[in-house]
Amino acid sequence: EVQLVESGGGLVQPGGSLRLSCAASGLTFSSNSMAWHRQAPGKGLEWVSFITAGGSTYYADSVKGRFTISRDNAKNTLYLQLDNLKTEDTAMYYCCRGSAIATFKGQGTQVTVSS
Repeated sequence: EVQLVESGGGLVQPGGSLRLSCAASGLTFSSNSMAWHRQAPGKGLEWVSFITAGGSTYYADSVKGRFTISRDNAKNTLYLQLDNLKTEDTAMYYCCRGSAIATFKGQGTQVTVSS
């Protein structure tokens, strides 16, 4: 059974930073592209970033230059470093198997950016 467990969300002021983590199990983590998607209140699921099995990274234009995705295959863990956060980044963030299209997602971790 695939499990993706996110952590690291919270309340942060504009301009602040957070680091999200995702512990993966039940899949061959190193062989999968992994992604972060998010859903803001009243909006649909939005692709944020993904990293391929080979380590190539891709970002949505809205987060490019502010967010950094990485993975540790030895720990079966996916990360998302969020810097220079804006109020519009407020959303539930989901760790996903896949890329711009998620084939499976975790339960999510809430990120709230507010002064």
